Amino acid sequence: MVGPTDTAAVMIAVAARLRRELSPAQVLTDPAELLCYSYDASFESMLNPRRPDVVVLPAATADVARTVAVAAQHRVPVTARGASTGQAGGALPVHGGIVLDMSRLDQVVELDAENLQVIVQPGIVHADLNAFLARHGLIFPPDPGSSRMCTVGGMVANNSRGMRALKYGSTGDYVLGLEVVLASGEVITTGSLGSRALQSSSGLELTRLFVGSEGLLGVITQLRLKVIPVPPAKGMVMALFDELEQTGRSVVATLRAGILPSAIEILDSSAIQAVNLYRPQIRLPSAEAILLYEVDGNPPSIAHDAERIAQVVGLFASRVEWSTEPKRVAALWEARSVVGAASGQVRPGAARVYAGEDICVPLARVPEALRTIQETARRNDLTVVTYGHIATGNLHPAPVIDVANPDEVARVQLFADEIHRLARRLGGTVTGEHGVGLTRIAYMREEHGGALDVMRQLKRTLDPLGILNPGKLFGADC
Repeated sequence: MVGPTDTAAVMIAVAARLRRELSPAQVLTDPAELLCYSYDASFESMLNPRRPDVVVLPAATADVARTVAVAAQHRVPVTARGASTGQAGGALPVHGGIVLDMSRLDQVVELDAENLQVIVQPGIVHADLNAFLARHGLIFPPDPGSSRMCTVGGMVANNSRGMRALKYGSTGDYVLGLEVVLASGEVITTGSLGSRALQSSSGLELTRLFVGSEGLLGVITQLRLKVIPVPPAKGMVMALFDELEQTGRSVVATLRAGILPSAIEILDSSAIQAVNLYRPQIRLPSAEAILLYEVDGNPPSIAHDAERIAQVVGLFASRVEWSTEPKRVAALWEARSVVGAASGQVRPGAARVYAGEDICVPLARVPEALRTIQETARRNDLTVVTYGHIATGNLHPAPVIDVANPDEVARVQLFADEIHRLARRLGGTVTGEHGVGLTRIAYMREEHGGALDVMRQLKRTLDPLGILNPGKLFGADC
């Protein structure tokens, strides 16, 4: 990459060339416009925004390829960006350079319903894709909480999971092939050229290499995704618990009973309070924790599974109810869907920040993790709302602070570090679905050991100049 003294002159030349090769309207350099690209949803970007030098608005794969080729010639950083809903600083331009705003590449290229697949551009919003697929009786199953905002390209870049990962797996499980612009500007297709097969054992798994790579190895410009028929019905079980320890036991018992729910979500007492403040009409009952079990499939099977779950969970819970009636199911599920937005309501004049927000621990240790999160919050004198995907051990502590108070900012940073280290101590990971980005670099050596060096070798092989999303995962040295 270029040195600091050369940056201004080089970026002026790069911007001028991009305007010639693309169009003037696709290249932004106005400081006010660049400021909008200095943030994502992370607390890190709130504290330390990173402004790019140029923003490019590609309208086609060729625009991305030209931009990356120009960047490679001038050794200028390139950071791909979708909807900026990321919570780990993954789309922040740490070293300035070019931000590729992929949000305009938002089309369904082709639906191949007979072969259960769809080809899309990376900027399509998850909920919009599923609204399109629903008209054909199909669904793209991964279900992140930010469905109405996040892009599918961002989901693939972070290998998102979400609420239904227990039954349906990760985003990467539905990626059949990708079109990717490499660091040289070359365009390749993974998953076999022209293939419409749902599986393949041909060659190295390059598709999986790019899934979850956070823009470090290439820029995804098109995706071939597997889709499935929409389950015809859903049921819901709500269980109240007086003791956190019983939540984990009930989940284990449910799975041992041979039942595979589509989702099992947990709300602790703080999350229950947040939901009731945000949506009083939901009227969640008080408890130390609530579990929401969702089942889907054919009506007879979901009624059987919901009733059986209620029987099993009833041995551990203080109260259980279940329903297959669509309005009641929707009402119960709304409590989980709003908790992220509701978190900030528990403390007037404060805001929810994303710090230490994505740990994942073994299922058996979820209750211990929940109690330790509460204790850590009290010790740091913080308000923290906790919820998450208990069946996969993915927990989302949500600190609520006065962001203008330096002392609270310092305390929440200490809290986040303790929570990340808690995850490792319990045999888990510092990120279950949001990615490493900037906020979890410090834990990568401990978590991966020598495997981190292999990742670095792959990065240097595919991006020898280090221009693709530099400063992430490996820190300043790659």
